[in-house]
Amino acid sequence: MKRSFINRKIREAMEFFEQEHFRLPPFAFFRRADWEARRDEAKEIFDLELGWDITGFGKDDFDRFGLLLFTLRNGRAGSLEYPKPYAEKIMMVCENQVTLRHFHWNKREDIIVRGGGNLVIELFRADPVRSAEAGGPFEISVNGMRRTMQSGDRLVLTPGESVCLEPIHAHRFYGEPGKGTVLVGEVSMVNDDANDNCFLDDAIRFDPIVEDEEPEFLLAADCRRIYGGGR
Repeated sequence: MKRSFINRKIREAMEFFEQEHFRLPPFAFFRRADWEARRDEAKEIFDLELGWDITGFGKDDFDRFGLLLFTLRNGRAGSLEYPKPYAEKIMMVCENQVTLRHFHWNKREDIIVRGGGNLVIELFRADPVRSAEAGGPFEISVNGMRRTMQSGDRLVLTPGESVCLEPIHAHRFYGEPGKGTVLVGEVSMVNDDANDNCFLDDAIRFDPIVEDEEPEFLLAADCRRIYGGGR
């Protein structure tokens, strides 16, 4: 993924979040000089990998397979320094832009449509022990109400609606065609992208970056690499 592309997509996300009246924290707009001036006081941001994140899942076709998100808060399991047991993200999901099928061994999460268009979630019953799809029926909580679904069923969430995903719920999602870009929130247990993502489709979580221009806004992964944060 080219750095020029990342810079452009982050600017587009900033405009979209502003349009949807979602206010990002001040560090979302930091340039390199701002991070250099605040590197000592920003240790929590670096350590917990807060900030911008963009992935094409290794497919080199971001409009079809990709996700842009911002991690607002996080903790670290078993940490005395960062004992928060929760995390929060905000995402920009475009029409027909697929986040590939995956589940988490440990994390439970609420996926919430905060605004914009509708979110389509395809749900699959997973077997976390075998790291595979199990198939068959399962229960899920949608807007606080239980329902039974079959592996492969589609769920369409409109603004204000939400679903609670547990480790047995593998999921693939995208913006519903014709409804516009979706503002998606995630409230979850502690997020650990390095160790708690199991993709059932062929995918990688972090794309290599081609540095064809200087970063305008650093990704969380850039901050981890430059300032020594991370796990």
